[in-house]
Amino acid sequence: MTEAADLRARPGSAAEPTLEAGQKPHVVIVSGLSGAGKTTASKLLEDAGFNVVDNLPVELLRRLAQLVAHDTERFERLALVLDARTGNASLAFAAAVGALKGRGIDPTVIFLEARDDVLIRRFSETRHRHPLESTDGVAASVAASVARERQLLDDIRSQADVIIDTSELSSRQLRERINAALGAEKAGEGIAIHLISFGYKYGVPLEADLVFDVRFMENPFYIDELRPHSGQTAQVREFVLGQPQTRRFLEFMREFLAFALPAYQSEGKTRLTIGIGCTGGYHRSIAISEAIAEDLRANGMAPVAVWHRELERE
Repeated sequence: MTEAADLRARPGSAAEPTLEAGQKPHVVIVSGLSGAGKTTASKLLEDAGFNVVDNLPVELLRRLAQLVAHDTERFERLALVLDARTGNASLAFAAAVGALKGRGIDPTVIFLEARDDVLIRRFSETRHRHPLESTDGVAASVAASVARERQLLDDIRSQADVIIDTSELSSRQLRERINAALGAEKAGEGIAIHLISFGYKYGVPLEADLVFDVRFMENPFYIDELRPHSGQTAQVREFVLGQPQTRRFLEFMREFLAFALPAYQSEGKTRLTIGIGCTGGYHRSIAISEAIAEDLRANGMAPVAVWHRELERE
């Protein structure tokens, strides 16, 4: 039996005791598309005190898990980067997760991605080759390489706890998103909610699990005294939330989330990303996202974080 197969069959052994809750290290697995920001994320995690291990060979993953379990003080915080460069990313991911869980360590999986046009532009600007641009001696375009990589990493994406679309993110915003993800995981309060307000004119967030369109509400953009102000201001907020259709929508959201969150949690989901979209992402979607967040907090339904994607753009 090969070591990789052994990892899938026996991620731990009887000689390795399961860690107590207070002993468990904080392990993060970072994966995602080439050019989506894994290098930046790695540096941010290093700044946060994580030991970062980049693309460890599959054969060494079990040994790393043993080290983490036996030296919890040294490996209190560990970030493991796994992507298409390993050759078989799905196998490496399964090996890493199996080896860690077999020792009582449940890692947080963060997946970074971006739109195709953004990834192609980033490779063009940096003049770096895509890792899959030449495989088995067969040349491929960047676009074809990106498409192939999406397919190769789809299984990892489907199992990720947190998916972050970096298409429009600055380094600071990426840091905030990662910190929010790690903070929600550390809180251990069941399923965590991440609300993203956005503008449809700039595209739907790739990481959203659910998307709600609030363009049916009256738009403050067409009122001269409200147009310059965002949905975070009192005057825009009062205008948006005062509409009968808005009040009905918020009642619907409260009922839906009260029904859906326990069901998601029973299925093992620890994080739910909800996109709230209007035309420009500056008025209605912001006001509605903040209102939903306040309601979730007031009712103690779930820990919640809010990100207004287009706010800095304006």
